[in-house]
Amino acid sequence: MTVPDPVTPVTVASAPVSLATTARATASIRRRVLAAALLVLAIAALAFIVFIHSYARRAADQAYDRLLTASALTIAGAVLVEEGRVTVELPYAALAMLGSGGDRIYYQVEAPDGALVTGYGDLAEELPAVRSAETAFADSRYHGEPVRVASIGRLISASSAAGWVTIRVAETRGARTALASEIVSRAALPLIGILVLALALVWFGVQRAFAPLTTVEAALRDRAPQDLSPLTVPVPIEVSQLVAALNDFMRRLASVMNALSGVVADAAHQVRTPLASLRAQAEVALDESDYQALHERVSKIHRNAVHASELVSQLLMEATLTHRLESRESALIPIADIVEDVARRFDPDETGRLTLTVAPALAGARLMGDRLALQEMLRNLAGNALLYAPDSVVEIVADTAPGERLLIMVRDHGPGIPDTEKDIVLQRFQRGKSGAGTVGSGLGLPIARTVVQAHGGSLSLHDRPGGGLEVRLELPLVPVQARGRAVLRRGMAALALALGIAIGGGWNDTAQAAAKLYPAPVPGGPTLSILGTTDTPQFELLIHDFQELRPDVSVRYEETDTLPLYQRTLESRLDIDVDLLVSSAADLQVKLANDGHALAHASPLLPALPAWASWRSEIFGFTFEPIVIVYNRTQVPDGQAPHSHLALTELLEKETERFRGKVATYDIGQSGVGHLLAAQDAQISSNFWRLTRALGRADVKLSGSSPAILEGIASGSLALGYNVLGSYAYARQRFDKRIGIIIPDDYALILTRVMLVPRWANQPDLGRAFIDYVLSPRGQAVVAGQAALGSIVPGTPGGWTAERISAASRGVLQPITLGPALLVALDQERKARFLATWRQLVTDGSR
Repeated sequence: MTVPDPVTPVTVASAPVSLATTARATASIRRRVLAAALLVLAIAALAFIVFIHSYARRAADQAYDRLLTASALTIAGAVLVEEGRVTVELPYAALAMLGSGGDRIYYQVEAPDGALVTGYGDLAEELPAVRSAETAFADSRYHGEPVRVASIGRLISASSAAGWVTIRVAETRGARTALASEIVSRAALPLIGILVLALALVWFGVQRAFAPLTTVEAALRDRAPQDLSPLTVPVPIEVSQLVAALNDFMRRLASVMNALSGVVADAAHQVRTPLASLRAQAEVALDESDYQALHERVSKIHRNAVHASELVSQLLMEATLTHRLESRESALIPIADIVEDVARRFDPDETGRLTLTVAPALAGARLMGDRLALQEMLRNLAGNALLYAPDSVVEIVADTAPGERLLIMVRDHGPGIPDTEKDIVLQRFQRGKSGAGTVGSGLGLPIARTVVQAHGGSLSLHDRPGGGLEVRLELPLVPVQARGRAVLRRGMAALALALGIAIGGGWNDTAQAAAKLYPAPVPGGPTLSILGTTDTPQFELLIHDFQELRPDVSVRYEETDTLPLYQRTLESRLDIDVDLLVSSAADLQVKLANDGHALAHASPLLPALPAWASWRSEIFGFTFEPIVIVYNRTQVPDGQAPHSHLALTELLEKETERFRGKVATYDIGQSGVGHLLAAQDAQISSNFWRLTRALGRADVKLSGSSPAILEGIASGSLALGYNVLGSYAYARQRFDKRIGIIIPDDYALILTRVMLVPRWANQPDLGRAFIDYVLSPRGQAVVAGQAALGSIVPGTPGGWTAERISAASRGVLQPITLGPALLVALDQERKARFLATWRQLVTDGSR
């Protein structure tokens, strides 16, 4: 019998397209492209004009708004509290920088109670009082003219309560309108030239763009119908996608046709013998007159018919599986479903001889593959075992194998297969000697091996002790994160967090924890190196959760302190290339970024952050931590605890001897975060230096860390702690009720820990990935949960969130805004004078 040529059927598919078919294309693509281009250019020109007009107005506003902001900030910096009354001495530069285009200038300063301090009392009366240090802009009218108003708040504290002074500066819009008109007029003429040039380029581009398609068409038309080899004509990148798709289609078509042609050829060869035998036996039976002989002939016809039926069924199933495996149809399939489906495919008598065992470790485990193919593979193996071991039980056992793999074993007590035949029986239409006299096609094992290999597994045959055959299948399992191990890790980290805070630290800011390596759950990947000031037990909660998302990443975390981190960074004294810096000294992080030491990161999660918690897309705040007063409840009963900065000052002034040596705060000369908090207090509170003097008279203890202060409060060696990080305080209070915590009723600073990717990072993309994780809902949930650092992104679930912190406070919460304003307190001369005054009051206050 002649075997058909495997690629002959392609002749029909590759037949030339008739002229009648091509005539259905009624419009030229070139004309449609040109018409569409003309329409798009016209719409684009119109949109561009509208955009330019809008942009010109916005650009003018942005340019002049900066001057308005500078003017308002200059006035805000001159606001003072004298004898309980708000005063301001208007700086000359505040108004001199405005009005360059002949515009009118207006200003206004209002006290927290709404009383006019100075300026134009009826300016922007429709605008509400300001309750934020962020500049707010609004368009208004004053004396019949449109004006642009910049409003800013200045938080002051002169008593037991804090309040916002409102500063407004307004300017008429004459210079802005003139600048916007100039931008529009200068953009119109180039636009016309660009339109004409664009049309010419489109015409030329269309002509050139279709040339490669003509080349591909010619190459296809010149081919023989049976030629399915890949196209190799040189084409541009854009057309290469089409050529790649054609080549992939022809490759798959050739593969399918070859496979089907092989099946047809094998079927023709294998079916011919039983059909010829059937015909011969039937012809003999027609001439047979003896009943017994006729019965024997019919029995042979029946056996041949069963053999032919089995052969045809297996051939059809092989063709079906070949098509499905080529189509790559796959889904997640539970292991138990595959094994249990086998029992449903046999008669009850045969099912009674099957035992199915699935190891408990496979509960919930899944395979990625074609369900029908896997079921048919296992049915073939079980069917073979039942056929060749008719008097014994067939076992199907599913268990785990090393390397996240599934092991399925099909065991029988039949005659087995000699070692010399084990490779032979895996070939199509080949059977061992033990199969003689048994109906079979010789396709069961080859089909099973094909299915296993298509799923990335292996099939092997083994002898059983005492006789019989064991078929072993190994298939890759879909990796499942070990949630139990992750929960255990998080639990251990939480315990370590509690112990770490309990132990605390020393009174000096010189201790530095050794770097700790967290190996990747899946070895062989990169290492992310982080240098931070957050306590290791707290930060490792984030590390463990990050590694669940990125199991290939190892993390090296080194804990240090704020000033050493900053100084080591400036002096390049880092032991290895660090990929991420994390510090609670927000001002020092801002300075690093301002001085060019940070890489930008366009995080998609940046819009979720409050505006005050990021700057230049280089530094990112990720916590919301109030600065609190802590006290020992045994030494300071709850009813006597000071609930404001002024109350703390008065308590220390009245009972100096009671609290001598029993009060602690940061040493701002040694702690970066301590200096930041003190500088912010001095800017807001008119009582700051009075409080500093009271601390000095009480012989204040100076510390380098909040955990050290908390340890002193818990042990009773301290009675009060001032300017303590709320995250550490609340975490310690969870298991030590001796500690009382107060969010001051007048105002409370809000600190955020700041991340940045240094410009010398070895793995900058990993640093950026960690930033995105921490800002994501998942990372923020850890921050708001066990880490107890306070989530900054609104809407995060958890017990320690910005919303809950705000609800627990009765005073003003003042976030420390990330930006250039923090650089002022770091000025060498200003900082030196500030530290000198502070040290004099703290160390000499008792004299």
